[in-house]
Amino acid sequence: MNEIWLADADATDALGAQLAHTRPANAVVHLHGDLGAGKSTLARALLRALGVQGAIRSPTYTLVERYPLADGGEAWHLDLYRISDAGELEFLGLDGAEVRLWLVEWPERGAGALPVADLTVDLGMHGKGRQARLRPGTAVGEAWLGRLESAAASHEVAPDS
Repeated sequence: MNEIWLADADATDALGAQLAHTRPANAVVHLHGDLGAGKSTLARALLRALGVQGAIRSPTYTLVERYPLADGGEAWHLDLYRISDAGELEFLGLDGAEVRLWLVEWPERGAGALPVADLTVDLGMHGKGRQARLRPGTAVGEAWLGRLESAAASHEVAPDS
């Protein structure tokens, strides 16, 4: 289940929830896609499914938003679209041991200064919906995709047909 058709916002929310329910204790997710591809929508759905309460803001201007997780630690949502050099990340204080989940939009702009992606999600517009392609980058990511595929086999997430 590396390719998933997301017909609408509800399907994107469902994928976010499934990623949340199957996630490892510590993970790094790189979110790729053009402007408007659904990166922030997917991140928001994942965070909401993890129990984040209140406003979940896009980090477009702040570059990083931190959210406490119910099971301890924090999730960090980064949007690196506005940085021009990975060296700029030094000023964000991204060395916190409390981080359990990294959600990074535009990770290519922070290349070399970010943790390796356990899971990469490529999002793109496709007809009236979106196509999501999930690729593992580590053994943690492989195991995560395995759990996600098991959930899909239970019809909790519909893979691309």
